[in-house]
Amino acid sequence: MSQLNHYNSNFKKQTFPITVVCDNVTNAPNIGSLFRIADAFGIEKLIFCGSDISLGKRMTRTSRSTEKYVNHSIEDDIETQVKTLKANNYYLIALEISENSQPITEFQLQTTQPIALILGDENFGVSDSILEQVDAIVHINMFGNNSSMNVVQATSIALYEITKQMSAI
Repeated sequence: MSQLNHYNSNFKKQTFPITVVCDNVTNAPNIGSLFRIADAFGIEKLIFCGSDISLGKRMTRTSRSTEKYVNHSIEDDIETQVKTLKANNYYLIALEISENSQPITEFQLQTTQPIALILGDENFGVSDSILEQVDAIVHINMFGNNSSMNVVQATSIALYEITKQMSAI
């Protein structure tokens, strides 16, 4: 039995109506990895919000050229993006641990609206002002001493769960 690669695997190409909105995710390897994850899960668009977003060489090493075909934009202000998505009937989900968040394993997606998954600042998470505007807040249960994980790993887990549920609707 031989290992398959991206040239001979038979995964069905699919695009999900999901936009990932990143608030001040500025670490180049994280940005590159988010492009790869966005491609892997067939999301519609990546939006990077912040003033220090760079798509340079450090990012492209990690992205493996996925930035060339993942729809994306760089915007200054997350507040404007959230308002625009809300006005365009997106269902807003914040990935954050909060007093009102629920475990993503218990979250039941019950909408056919397009989804906006909002990721917070790499150091400070999703701001309170954004949390007040979303339709749902989900978190990933963790069982060790730490209460946070890398933004890319968390996004991967969230997109796996959301696309699994969207496929079943």
